[in-house]
Amino acid sequence: MSASKKEILNKKAFEVSISRLSKELIENHDLFNNSVIVGVQPRGVFLANRLQKELQKLLKKDIIAGAIDTTFYRDDFRRKESPLLPSVTNLDFTIEDKRVILVDDVLFTGRTTRAAMDALLAYGRPLSIDLLVLIDRRFSRSLPIQADHVGLYVDTLSTEKVEVIWDESENFEHVVLIKNEEK
Repeated sequence: MSASKKEILNKKAFEVSISRLSKELIENHDLFNNSVIVGVQPRGVFLANRLQKELQKLLKKDIIAGAIDTTFYRDDFRRKESPLLPSVTNLDFTIEDKRVILVDDVLFTGRTTRAAMDALLAYGRPLSIDLLVLIDRRFSRSLPIQADHVGLYVDTLSTEKVEVIWDESENFEHVVLIKNEEK
């Protein structure tokens, strides 16, 4: 079986999406006086950090952001054969009565989002949780979860994969759709 890759978001479209999502957040969260951003480890943190920088530039003030690890909140963590290595949770602020913007790169089945919400609740009871994703694979849900803010909707088959490539980790930036093809 071979795989073909198709670029669905280039570097410029990436930047435009982050700018648009930042402005959308300002429309919904005003001056961020009671709002915080929480990126889902590992790759949602890249997007959360970008949004934080863009919002700080637009609002000319500090925006609170952190990271949450979902490793031990996932419904499949006991099924792994090798030992799990959790990522860092960095929430050096309270989420109690805050408007939390939960950020991830791709929304697929909804299981990671559910795990992230469970993990968040271990740190307090937020006033509300918005879900922001760069890519929404909207026809692939296992759970009834939908994003409040979306960079791009992508219709995919369950056998296809969406991969977000970040400057922070790969020194290149784009989003690709990977299709497995039979030989």
